[in-house]
Amino acid sequence: MKTLSRICILALSSALFSSALFAQSDDEWQMPRTIDGHPDLQGVWENNTITPVERPDVFGDKEFLTDEDVDFLRNRIAEIEAAGADALFGDGVLQAAFAGEIVSYDPSTGNYDSQWMTERTIHRRTSQIIDPPNGKFPPRTERAIAMANDLAQYREEHPADSWLDRPLGERCVTFGAPTLHSGYNSYWQIVQTKETVAIIQEMAHDVRIIPLVAKPHADSDIKLWHGDSRGYWDGDTLVVETTNYSDKSSEGPDVSKKVNVERLTRIGPNAMQYIITSDDPGTYTAPYTREIILDFSTDKIYEYACHEGNYGMEYILSGHRVEERLAAEQQ
Repeated sequence: MKTLSRICILALSSALFSSALFAQSDDEWQMPRTIDGHPDLQGVWENNTITPVERPDVFGDKEFLTDEDVDFLRNRIAEIEAAGADALFGDGVLQAAFAGEIVSYDPSTGNYDSQWMTERTIHRRTSQIIDPPNGKFPPRTERAIAMANDLAQYREEHPADSWLDRPLGERCVTFGAPTLHSGYNSYWQIVQTKETVAIIQEMAHDVRIIPLVAKPHADSDIKLWHGDSRGYWDGDTLVVETTNYSDKSSEGPDVSKKVNVERLTRIGPNAMQYIITSDDPGTYTAPYTREIILDFSTDKIYEYACHEGNYGMEYILSGHRVEERLAAEQQ
């Protein structure tokens, strides 16, 4: 976890039609390559953007921030940081800047404070979702909505009968792959060989080993927490296709039918364009595509010792045992 000390503002042209273009500020920059001739994507890359996944309604159909928007956000974020209030996770930075209200991630107990968060980067897009063009997720399926309602009701009635009632992240099983939240342990390290790419996620310290050789996906009967990934080079872009997700790896229906296609393209000395198209027919009525600009970092990534530090699970379960005892005594 990195200490929050400043907000990094990228100097961008308001005429840009793609956020992928702004990062190449050095006209003489050339793609670094490995000894095998492939683009060198190695190193630590951070996803600390304030760009929300979905476009806030305040922006309407506006795809990119203006210079005035950037100045406003820079000033508001500085004010929010100076207040020393609850940490703003993910989309919370932009929401707080425009709404003028800091909404706690955990209203019942309070968040970490802002010192736990890394510095955030202002990019020009108003949403990570670039397709659909409205910057919103496609409508959810009826099954997904029903399943979410049933799960919410179950957790209301059975919040912690056992550890199995808690989300996978709380149980330190998985935070998903790829993990795309921003601002908190949101760093990747990439290591390449001629035939393999490894992507190490700082969050939970999961490692994806992605073959780059001609090799079929695992048999359809084999399901994995992080799916089965295969990669190849499309020019200077690394393409990763992931199938065979376990139905247990997410809380939606038919997760095993999900297919993710990721595209990683280095676009400047310190920036990489990351595009993911997710076809998740159990949850959404259509595929969607997100774009994130990953910024190169000289920082290290650190071990996320989830199980070792997971005293929260012990207290969640023991706290609920106390609630059950008190309810029984009142009866």
